[in-house]
Amino acid sequence: MFEEEKYKEVLNELNGKAKLCAVSKMHPAEDIQKAYDLGQRIFGENKANELCAKAEILPKDIEWHFIGHLQRNKVRQILPYVSCIQSLDSVRLAETIEKEAAKLNRTVDCMLEFHLASSDTNKTGLLPQEADMMLEECTKLPHLHLVGMMTMGPHTDEVNEIRSVFAEGYKLFTRLSHDNSDIQILSMGMSDDYLLALEAGSNMVRIGSKLFRG
Repeated sequence: MFEEEKYKEVLNELNGKAKLCAVSKMHPAEDIQKAYDLGQRIFGENKANELCAKAEILPKDIEWHFIGHLQRNKVRQILPYVSCIQSLDSVRLAETIEKEAAKLNRTVDCMLEFHLASSDTNKTGLLPQEADMMLEECTKLPHLHLVGMMTMGPHTDEVNEIRSVFAEGYKLFTRLSHDNSDIQILSMGMSDDYLLALEAGSNMVRIGSKLFRG
């Protein structure tokens, strides 16, 4: 169920300073339509089949962001629908996106995903020391357009630990955007920690459980 009042609350908190990616994974098309009717346009999904099925039946001006770990054999499936891949985490994935995007004669917006919460060993993403290498490799791929970076806070209630990770994320983003002026989006912050992410300088948040119930 889409929570209209929570949605308005989040928009008020963002106050135009950050974009909202409404994480609609595992929620039905009718809930997404309700959010769309209120003006929401960016939605995040993490399963290829689910994203494609929803894109087929929902308004065509929705910006679908793929936010989960993307297997290379799923790239071809999502490219006709996806507006941005937020979870670019390897050179091999970048090369696959380039190959499939070239077939469609389109350029795909992507964000580099970084794993900064060292206490969470099960997360995917690039390490900070891989950033320069990834920037260099992606500049060789004309159908791949880097527009930002994405990261996740640690799974903890320790506010100082969350703030530390988000501060590291903002520092890395600042360096990346200096090296590549097209990198303008810092996608950081989710339902439990997005206010801390906004404090740290995030300009896109990915919020699901606060907006969709059930």
